[in-house]
This record gives sequence, C-alpha cells and structure tokens, in this order.
Amino acid sequence: MCPLVKRMNSGNGTRKKVGRQQQHQASNMMACDAKTLTEIKGLFSKFRTYVKPSNGEWCIPNISVALRHSSKDQNCRLQALKVSLNAVKNQLSDKNIQVWHQHTNSTNRAGKVIAAVRSAANAEICTQAWCKFYEILGTFSPLPEVALHSGELNTVHLCEAPGAFISALNHYIKTSEATRYCDWSWGANTLNPYHEANAGSTTIVDDRLIANTLPWWFFGSDNTGDIMVQKHLLELQTFVANMRRVDLVTADGSIDCQENPDEQEALVAPLHYCEVTAALLLLSPCGSFVLKMFTLYEHSSICLLYLLNCCFRSVSIFKPATSKAGNSEVYIVCLDYNNKEAVRPLLSKLIRNYGPYLAERDALFPESSIPTSFVSQHEELCLYFHTLQVDTITENLRLFEGMSAEQRGRLDYIRDCTAQEYLQRFQVTFLPRSRWISRNAISPACCRVSAGRPLGQKKQTGSFNERRELQSLSWKERVEKGCHASWIQQHSSAIDGAACVLQGPLVGYHVDSWYVIVGAALPAVKNSPFCAAVLLNHLNETQVASSENLAADLNQLSPCESCRVFSATSILSDTASLYSDSERNKKKRQCLVFGSRSVWEACGSCNGDLVLMFPSECCNPEGGCGMLHDAEPQYQHQLVNCIVLSLQRLTSGDALLLPMSSALTRVSAALVFCLHACFRSVTFRSPPPSGLVGAVLVCVGFCPQAASQILPVLTDVQNCISGLLKGDDTGQSQSECDTQVLQFVPMEEMLMGGLTDFLWTMNSEIIRHRLHLLMQA
Repeated sequence: MCPLVKRMNSGNGTRKKVGRQQQHQASNMMACDAKTLTEIKGLFSKFRTYVKPSNGEWCIPNISVALRHSSKDQNCRLQALKVSLNAVKNQLSDKNIQVWHQHTNSTNRAGKVIAAVRSAANAEICTQAWCKFYEILGTFSPLPEVALHSGELNTVHLCEAPGAFISALNHYIKTSEATRYCDWSWGANTLNPYHEANAGSTTIVDDRLIANTLPWWFFGSDNTGDIMVQKHLLELQTFVANMRRVDLVTADGSIDCQENPDEQEALVAPLHYCEVTAALLLLSPCGSFVLKMFTLYEHSSICLLYLLNCCFRSVSIFKPATSKAGNSEVYIVCLDYNNKEAVRPLLSKLIRNYGPYLAERDALFPESSIPTSFVSQHEELCLYFHTLQVDTITENLRLFEGMSAEQRGRLDYIRDCTAQEYLQRFQVTFLPRSRWISRNAISPACCRVSAGRPLGQKKQTGSFNERRELQSLSWKERVEKGCHASWIQQHSSAIDGAACVLQGPLVGYHVDSWYVIVGAALPAVKNSPFCAAVLLNHLNETQVASSENLAADLNQLSPCESCRVFSATSILSDTASLYSDSERNKKKRQCLVFGSRSVWEACGSCNGDLVLMFPSECCNPEGGCGMLHDAEPQYQHQLVNCIVLSLQRLTSGDALLLPMSSALTRVSAALVFCLHACFRSVTFRSPPPSGLVGAVLVCVGFCPQAASQILPVLTDVQNCISGLLKGDDTGQSQSECDTQVLQFVPMEEMLMGGLTDFLWTMNSEIIRHRLHLLMQA
C-alpha cells in the first residue's frame, strides 16, 4: 500500500474514533444529574439581548451634539457597581498570580473544553479564543443569510493576533453543512509582531498563523499595524476593496492595564471606539459585528452600546462559557447592520476625530440624548453580569482557602460534563490538517518554537502588590530578582556562541520576491523576533535609568576582569580551522577584516593560514548603545556598506570578519541572512576583542555566484537608506521625513531554517554581556 493511501486510511480511522468518542460522550451526558444539567445549561446561556421599543425611540442623535460635550457625565447606579466590583477584585491583590491562576483554572467549569476540542477536532491554533469564537458562531449564527445564499463570504478581523478567530471560523465553515461550499475570503489587522517599536506588553508575539499568511494581514503604511492611526483606517478600506461586500467584522482588541486594572474600561475605551468606527465603515448592509469589551459602567460604554443598537437589528451581550467567569470580558454580538445610510454623517465625524483620543475628552453623545428606556435596560444588563462575576470571584476565594474531596470531585464531574456538552452542542467535528489555513506551516512555526521564543503574552509572576513594589525598585534590583539573574552575573567563558553555526551557502531563497519596506522611523527597539523580550526590556531600562549615573555609552565602561573574552589571535585561529586540510593546502585564504586594524594586524602575522585584508575606506560599523541598538539608520547604512564592499572584493573561498553591535531589527537580521546565503558557514564570537560589547561574525567559504544574485538587492537597500539619510526631494532631513528602511527580506524567508535560532543565541549573548558589565559598574 502506498504512503498516501496509508495516510488517508489513518485519517478515516481517526474520524471514526472521534465519532465513537462523541457518541460515548453524548450517552454520558444523558447520565448527568438534573442539578448538573441545569448548571451547565446556565453556563451556555449567559447573554442578554437589548429589546428595542416599538415606537422607534432608539435612533441616532443629531450629529451636532456628537463629540461636543464633556465625557465626565457618569451614571450613579453603574458607578456603584464599579466600586463594588473593584472592592471584590482588590481582595486578589495579595495573591500570587500563578498560584491563583492555577486555582481558578481548576475551578473553571469549562476548563477541559480546550483539551477536548484539540483531541476531537484537530483544531488549528486551538486556544481559549478559538473556543470562545466557535461558541459565538454556534450560539448566534452571525454569518449573514445573504452571504450563505450567494455562496460568497467575506470577513475582516481587527486586533486579531494570533489568529484564533480566523482559524475557528475556517473550522466552522469547512465542517458545517450550510457553509461547507462557501467561497470565503478574509483580511486581518493586528499590531505587527515584527515591528521593533511595538512594545512587547501590547503585542502578541505568537505568529504561528501570521508567518504563513502574511499577504492577508494589514499593517498599514508605517508597518506598525496600529488600527488607532487615522490613515490606517482609510488604508484598510482600500486593503479590503476587492471584497464585493464585507459580511462580518470581529474586533478582539485590548491594551495592557496591569498598572491600573481598576480603570480597565476607561483605558480601553478609545480602542473600542476605533474598532466600532472601523466596523461601521467596512461592513455591508446585513453584516454582523463581534466586539470584545469588558465592564460597561462608563458613559463612554453607554454611548457606544446605544450607537450599536441604533445601527443593528439585534445587539446582545454574551459571556461565553469558555471565557473565564471571574474576569470582566464580554462579547457584543451585533446582527443585521440595517442603518448604514443613517449613520454616515456621524461616521464622517468619527473618522475626522479618529485616533487614540477618540471620545476620551468628549462624550460621543450627551446624557440627555440617550433615552431612559435604553439606560434602564443597560443598567439591568450590567447588574446581571456584575452578579455573575462577583459570585465567581467570591466562590474562588472561598475554595482557595480549602476544598474538600467531595467539592473537588463534583467540580471535576461538572468540568467533564461541560466539555462533553460543548462538543455536542456546537457539533465540533474533526478537520484534517490539509484543510487548515496554514496547512503547510511546518518550518516557520517549528523554527520559532525551537528558537525558544514563548508563544503568547509574557507571563506575570508574584502578586499584584509585589509587582507594584517591583516597579519602584531600581533596574539593577529588578534584574537581580528576575529569572535571568544568575545567568547574567556569570562571567564570560570565551566559548559562548562557538557551537552556534549557520551552515551554508543557504539555498531556496527567492531574491526576486524581496522588496524594501519603508515605514515610520523607530523611536526605540522595544520588541524583536530575534531576542527574549525580558532581556531586551532589562537592557532598555538601563537607558532610562538616568538617576543612577550609568554611562550612556557602554563602550565607556571598564571591562570585567573576571570575564574570559575572545582574543583576536583565537578568532583568527578559529577562522582558519574552519577550512578543511585540503582547502588550506591549496592556497592561503584571504580574510577581509573590519574593525580596529591595529588589534588585528598585531596578531595577523602569527597565523600563517590567512592573509588579512583591511578596507581602505573608513566604513567600520559603529553601533550605538541607546534604545535604538542596531536600528540607528546611520549604523545600518555603515553595515550595508561593509557587506556590499565585502561581496564586491572577496573571491571564492575567502573569509570575512565583521563586528556587529546586535541583530535585533529586521534589517540587521536580513543582512546576516544575506551572509548566510553567501558563505559556507557563519558563526559568531562575543564579545569582540576590540570592544566591550557586540559580536564578531565569522564568515568562511565565500560563494561568488550567490553574492552576484544578492548584491543588486543590497545596492538598492544601500541607496534607499542613503537617500533617506540625505533627505527626500523637498530637502527634509532624516528626522524631518521621519521614515527609515524597516525590512527588505520577507519575514517568511527569514523565519525558515536556523536563522532565528542563531540570532536568538547571538543577541542573548550580546545583551547578557552588556547587562553583566552594567551590573559590575
């Protein structure tokens, strides 16, 4: 039997097994007692729908009153609920967050759903978000009938990383009878996980789907992906213009509120307004909208919910069973967009005022323009969800003090029954990998995981009170209390990085598809796909610790006498040893060296296997040590110049020694990628002999044929950076035009193979050594 038939039989067997499991689970469900059945039914029924009065009283207020009045108006009853809820939540301030999460995971009635779905359905990116959206799809059927009848479905997903809503919708479409033959197109937006200025605290770094579907993702003309930028809203409209109609918009955004959790709703309000404005602009008549919100107590939320009720036939507030019951998260499910023409004047005003301060200073509507009938319904709805959340937190606090074996047994029983009910209620069925969105996603996802990069947000530790106290400490004290403290304080052994090698010349890249991306100039490097976020955060903290008299330039620091560093002699010896005996016997190899000529020349005569060459031009790359790291345009220009010069001067089999301050940005990473393509092997030595920080790239076995393909692209990059540094045609300087080159090798290619792993290791060593010197200072 051929392998293909074997795989097909295996898949069919899996589906039969899953079918038997689901039948068994259904029969088990029938055995659940009445009390359990009632509780589980309640878990899946946590929603309330606004009931519009028949007299048409709920209508969009006159545009003249919009964004004209103070946003300080507050509903007394709702503010009382806010105070009450925060008082309950404040009881958690002394709880260790990891211990508390472990406890609440064990009491979460829907805590076993994700594992059950993964087992039964083979779901792609099966996360809590996947399960929540699948639950929304099964509860409300938000896919418009007009789309299903036409056989064409178009959806747009805002703030979507890592892409679980998209993968859940794909699963739903391909396993549901009514949608199985739909021609589905989608587009998505999120903060670009590869943009160096996007802070790690607000950017989802899990790129399992993004890395394999980049053409479908919209990041805007500045490449940040920030949906709260006005020009991005209009560009997004153009991005999806090929869709004949937009049937569904989802918005799953939030921002980091760790420093002020009591004001989460107010802090996230501007984002919600931008998401709603985008949805009302993009959606076609009869379309649906799903928006994640939190508590709904502020006047800004009242206005937003009232607007949605004026625009859609049905608006419901839904707390999915798979959303942890103790948090404030709810989903606004809006069906049948039936008032697009009436909302156009207001929409125009919202677009003119669009941005991170939309409706923050001025209320969308004055309190007097919102009917009492709406406000009273909204108060009842808020009281309902307030009660659910307070009851859950109170129960968790009680069980945290101690749980009997009987209580534990009953909870486990309910959790099993809930998982069975989820599979049965929403008809979750098996989907083979061949029908996933990123069905060919082998290399990128695996590469990222192997590189050690964590998926999802960084994990919090300690209690809320402890984290607040930590923020009051100096950066040194925070490093000493961090998870990398002992590693950072270890002295260099002069072997770090020696075993990390990129074997080349790399093949399989597509130079014809490379293109230069120019975007907003980076104010700082806050995020990197090629480095652990916690190390980069520590390093950046040193740049803002002005009160500690730290040297602004790390090159002014004294070396650590206990660290064993690489000498120029040892690096040259290592470089020569990378050639085989037969290669060394043929002829002496030339080695082009950048850096301090005096340091290398002094020991060059000691190594007879290499003939050292030094560039006559003054083009040694000197990177800054501020928060731009290797993102400083002048440094990048110098680095490109060095590599272009190298590819022009070297002959077959030659070597190159090139110092780098770091490779945190996409531009620097792409330059290492180019060297990987042009040399038989690339490794690094850190720290370099001629300086205190950075690394020396050791490139051996030059391949002229590969260089001839890459050299034209690098020349274009060189010219582009040079042009931006000199200013555009209007005579603006770099700071005035405020743009720089952000990328020229597609991320899809850089994430393949071992480049990410190599850069992760090299950057970690460089940052560790920098922090080590600062800790010693």
